[in-house]
Amino acid sequence: MTMTTPKRDFFDHELAPGTEYQDIRYELKPLVGPEGGEVDGLFHAWIWLDNPRQYNSYTTRALCELILALRQASNDPKVQAVIFTAVGDKAFCTGGNTAEYSEHYAGRPDEYRRYMRLFNDAVSALMECDKPVINRVNGMRIGGGQEIGMACDFTVAVDTARFGQAGPKHGSAPVGGSTDFLPLFVGWARATASCTLCETWTAHQALDYGLINVIAPALKVDGKFIANPLVYITAEYDEFGRPLWGSMKSGAALQAGKELMKSAEVDLSKLDAEVELLAYKLACTMPDCTAYTLENLRRHKLAHWDKNREGNRAWLSLNMMTEGKAGFRTFNRAPRAEREADFLEMRRALADGAVWGDDFLKRFAPYAIDGVEKA
Repeated sequence: MTMTTPKRDFFDHELAPGTEYQDIRYELKPLVGPEGGEVDGLFHAWIWLDNPRQYNSYTTRALCELILALRQASNDPKVQAVIFTAVGDKAFCTGGNTAEYSEHYAGRPDEYRRYMRLFNDAVSALMECDKPVINRVNGMRIGGGQEIGMACDFTVAVDTARFGQAGPKHGSAPVGGSTDFLPLFVGWARATASCTLCETWTAHQALDYGLINVIAPALKVDGKFIANPLVYITAEYDEFGRPLWGSMKSGAALQAGKELMKSAEVDLSKLDAEVELLAYKLACTMPDCTAYTLENLRRHKLAHWDKNREGNRAWLSLNMMTEGKAGFRTFNRAPRAEREADFLEMRRALADGAVWGDDFLKRFAPYAIDGVEKA
């Protein structure tokens, strides 16, 4: 017996109908089953950060477009999940665009406050999307990239990815989500170390710590996939008896891994297969029940985020007059080997009673002085 389902027309709920995306990509891809067949009439929205030359750092325009893209995906009844990812194989996202921070926003706290409104709204939009959001991590997820990644519901990453913060090394604080979310994912001790020391985790460590859901190999040698050769993937131990599994190799082992990596080709097909499988599994559930489940899970993150985001926005804006200006300009303008300020000299100067100004900057961050061009 064949039955037809009554159909209805939909109103247009778009905030900006006909948006043409410039700094991100938005595309619909068919829902794919475990055997590779496309499911008729159902799709996923793939949202791509598209700035690979600058490691997919998000520009001001990209944040505007991301907000609209997430709303577009939420409003489309054919979309079953959002895949949030980036172009290329080096980085998902390394955070805000340091060129913009250095040459436009540094010293302009009033405008940076407006910028931070966009960033806050983008993070909130990820946690308010009406569809499950999967972060497809195709490389580094650092700084603000880590924060927008944690705002997603799931993370599937290549095993060559790195995860971490950069704020205190470059003139900021990871208060765009990491101080809110990281303790929920990995616990207090690891969150504190990551947010202050800015030491990165391998994908294997991130999986072990509960930060991400799945890792997939991305390197091929002689046509066969291999595990990341830069990390320990067996239960080896250091001289203190600490397990090395998932940590970066060192010395000769690291050099050998780098040589092997040079001979490998990058193939993201395993990553895509894991993403497609997770998305298909989500589609094989009751949509309203799944949506409500995710909404309740997201409340744990939102409880901290909503309480802190406006105060953090104000602090980050004012910080663009001092350490933000010094750190971002140093990173953007200095030669690669000098991209960090002289932290110890800065602390000595402060202990001497130095006040902010060019004479102070000369001691620890000379590239931050107005008029100094990029090296």
